[in-house]
Amino acid sequence: MFTQYKYWEPYISPYDPCKPIKVKSYATPPQLYMGFQPYGLKQFSTPKEALCHGTLWPQLYSPYPNPHKGGEQGE
Repeated sequence: MFTQYKYWEPYISPYDPCKPIKVKSYATPPQLYMGFQPYGLKQFSTPKEALCHGTLWPQLYSPYPNPHKGGEQGE
């Protein structure tokens, strides 16, 4: 199983004056894992729903995570 979210632990210098961020993350877009857009891909049921998600296809939707909540789903 793949995840769109990647995590790593950066080097933390003992001389860094700022509070360290021990785990950093970034999101990769779902189209990186889809070689091409297959024919007949499922679509959102209404235009309003598609506009709210920013794409017509649920498989290409990627929410922005909220770094302050610690979860992978944007709120």
